[in-house]
Amino acid sequence: MKIKLLYLLVAVLLFATPLLAQDTQEIVASEDTSAAPAMLPPAPVSSLEVMDTPNDQGHSITLKWTISTDDEAGANSVLEYRIFRAESDGGEFVQVGAVPSGTDKFVNSSGLDDTVEDYMPNEIGYYYRVDAYTSDTLVFAVSGIVGPVQSSGQWFNWKLLPVFIFVIIFWLLTVYFVNRAKKGADLYVRPLAGIEAVDDAIGRATEMGRPILYVLGLGTADQVATIASFTILGRVAKRVAEYQTELIVPCYDPIVMAVAQEVVKSSYLDAGRPDNFDEECVHFVTNMQFAYVAAVNGTMLRERPATNIYMGKFFAESLLLAETGEAAGSIQIAGTDEIAQIPFFIVACDYTLIGEELYAASAYLGREPILLGSLKAQDWAKACVLTIAVVGLICGIFGWTGFAEAFEV
Repeated sequence: MKIKLLYLLVAVLLFATPLLAQDTQEIVASEDTSAAPAMLPPAPVSSLEVMDTPNDQGHSITLKWTISTDDEAGANSVLEYRIFRAESDGGEFVQVGAVPSGTDKFVNSSGLDDTVEDYMPNEIGYYYRVDAYTSDTLVFAVSGIVGPVQSSGQWFNWKLLPVFIFVIIFWLLTVYFVNRAKKGADLYVRPLAGIEAVDDAIGRATEMGRPILYVLGLGTADQVATIASFTILGRVAKRVAEYQTELIVPCYDPIVMAVAQEVVKSSYLDAGRPDNFDEECVHFVTNMQFAYVAAVNGTMLRERPATNIYMGKFFAESLLLAETGEAAGSIQIAGTDEIAQIPFFIVACDYTLIGEELYAASAYLGREPILLGSLKAQDWAKACVLTIAVVGLICGIFGWTGFAEAFEV
């Protein structure tokens, strides 16, 4: 009997041991939390559209899509979108760009330089796809492939239509006022104090028996400020010839000197005194900036001119010239389109033409139809711009954005 009970106990132990081991393993496994669940791929982008970039010179393709539904939430949220391109159907896709999550547009462009490595020729069909990547770069979703699409240049940039319309309006205004000036119409130009003072300054020099110094600046003959200065020089030279006053024109550039000599010579001829013209009054000094300034300053201190006129392109030498002229006791009239030099002329000269007043002065003195007509056209164009700006401000205050959007470029 005892032996049978012993056998029964052994059989029970043998049967229960695997069950106990299995339960133990299940408990251990349930307590092991180190193994994280695998990250699922996010939802891919949808509605992918690929098109030639409008209003450009080509070599650019624009992609638009609807962002993934996993763009902002969840453990498998999208971190970025990577754009891939293939040059043929079934060809190898190469990444051409990446944008952060929340972005639904990308422009693949290479510019116009065909020497760059990623240059995109026109009229070649490209295939694109956009992949949504998570923080784990091995987990991503691939979009459908779209293509082929070709890039091409357009003849007209419709975004610049407001500029084109304004150019046409300005051209019509210019033609209108130039024709009026040619017909002898008296076009009003606001008087400029600096130009009105020129005749008085020349008269003062005549009374004192002292010369007039005219400085054309450091510009070359093809710069607008120098060209405007030639016109003013012609008016000054004509008055000098009438009053028989001495004129000194030191030049920085030899080409400017040659043009200035012809301008002064023509002015003496117009005044009826060609024999009084002295070619040496217009002379070349040097084309070294501060050596030129030193020579002109020496002329001021030796000759003691009654009037100094600075018209043209000036740089760091502006204050040196103006301060020396002030020390010499001369009346000084200055004008330049170099904004940085205008403050120096204002503090050291009696009269200063600011910015485009230099160009207006040439039209005001010369009274040539083309100059005068273009000046009036500019005034009307400025009035149009100011009117549009005021209307746009009013529309913006009341929340009417359509008017401002019509002028976007």
